[in-house]
Amino acid sequence: MTNPKDAGKKPLKEVPIAWEALEDAFENNAPEVHSYLHLDTGEVIRIVDGIADPGMHQRVMKDTTYLRIDPVSSREQYRWMERFIETVEASDFRDQLNHAIDGKGAFRRFKDVLMSFPVDRERWFAFRSERLRSCMEAWLAAHGIVAAERTEWRVPTAEEVRPQVEREQERRAGRKTRAQVADAQRARLHGLADELPARELDAALAFLEFLRSRRHLPRPRAKSPEEGGTDADLDSDVDDDSDNDDA
Repeated sequence: MTNPKDAGKKPLKEVPIAWEALEDAFENNAPEVHSYLHLDTGEVIRIVDGIADPGMHQRVMKDTTYLRIDPVSSREQYRWMERFIETVEASDFRDQLNHAIDGKGAFRRFKDVLMSFPVDRERWFAFRSERLRSCMEAWLAAHGIVAAERTEWRVPTAEEVRPQVEREQERRAGRKTRAQVADAQRARLHGLADELPARELDAALAFLEFLRSRRHLPRPRAKSPEEGGTDADLDSDVDDDSDNDDA
């Protein structure tokens, strides 16, 4: 039996969330940056004012397969720094951090101070990621989205692709260029000429002279159907041109 409280609720939608991209979108609250989650693929796109095509932004906004991402506000992220500082045990280090977040440029100065304290810097990254993850999960739940497992893209090993590469190399090595084919044919002609008996040389030479002179003869243009020609005439003209090109 259906629970009355569930009446009217939209069914949950499973989306393969790209967590790292979504985390970047939640963290970046610059006013000129707009991030959207694709509800089918789970990918995140970022549109920046002044760089992206305004028409594209309008299309994405109207596309129901995209959901605009609400980043965490600067005020909330500032509170995260305050809460993290409360976990720091060394009083001198805690004072440095409190001084860093006082006034404009607090986020940059806070990160600069942490650069000299690698252990606490890693603690901060874990602290911030945990809170970002909590915000993302709450946002997904509010929009009726369940994070589905993403299909991992596996990079093939060198041994797996080696046979394909070798086949491609063999195929390329077996292909000859037009110039290579022509050189091979000329070498074959020289060989045949050397093998011909003396009495056949005059005939062979005359035939070769005929072929050479034929190349320079003007060819009559085939008539088009409008001029009374036939398709066979046009095909013949095309074939002749092809033969001339291969000569």
